[in-house]
Amino acid sequence: MLSLTYEYKAMPTKEQIQQIEHTLTVCRKVWNFALRERKDWLNSRKCPINACSIVSEYITPVDVPYPNYYEQANSLTRAKAEFPELKTVNAQVLQQVLRKLETAFVDMSRKKMGFPRFKNKYRMRSFVYPQLGKGQLLKGNQIKLPQIGWMEYVKSREVPDGFKVKQVRVVRKASGYFLMLTLECDVNVPDTVASGHPRGIDLGLDKFAATSDGELIERPRFLSTLHRKLKLLQRRLKNKQKGSNNR
Repeated sequence: MLSLTYEYKAMPTKEQIQQIEHTLTVCRKVWNFALRERKDWLNSRKCPINACSIVSEYITPVDVPYPNYYEQANSLTRAKAEFPELKTVNAQVLQQVLRKLETAFVDMSRKKMGFPRFKNKYRMRSFVYPQLGKGQLLKGNQIKLPQIGWMEYVKSREVPDGFKVKQVRVVRKASGYFLMLTLECDVNVPDTVASGHPRGIDLGLDKFAATSDGELIERPRFLSTLHRKLKLLQRRLKNKQKGSNNR
């Protein structure tokens, strides 16, 4: 399987911009609520009950399981009955928010990353459509997105033959909205065949590179070579008459 990511400038209408901003707002609320739920659970169990502040800490019952991705995904489904706003955004988009939060907690424990932070409207800048169905997604310079419809974009380059759109990320930047298309092609990428002769390469300053076989590669002197050529052309230009055909 071969994957590529292409970036395009989106050209949404005013109604589509409102839907994009609404989706970002709902995603931000889901992120903050899920993060708050996890923090409350962790804070209620990191110290004895007689030393826990009842003013600043929320005490959760003992039988409440840790709110991991699967627990929060089920809670999100049940919450749609109480909060109709959640139904206005694609369900898979909201699930990706919870998956991203789960990844942040895994990275915190395994890779010693920082604790996930709450997001304001300036920090939540993108959302992902992990699946887009099997219908027609691209038509000319338009792409079809759930809840948004057909949206125009600057087709700066064509999608390569044989590649299909796997997922789409909508990103808000200072210069506008952009689409990050993840393309996949079902091909077998051959593994690199070892030559049987390993070689180490060390980059340096005096020599460009030195191999473990003792081979020295000279440093290319692009600037000095072109500088001499530039000086020669400037001397020739100086001796020519201004406005002549030879200038």
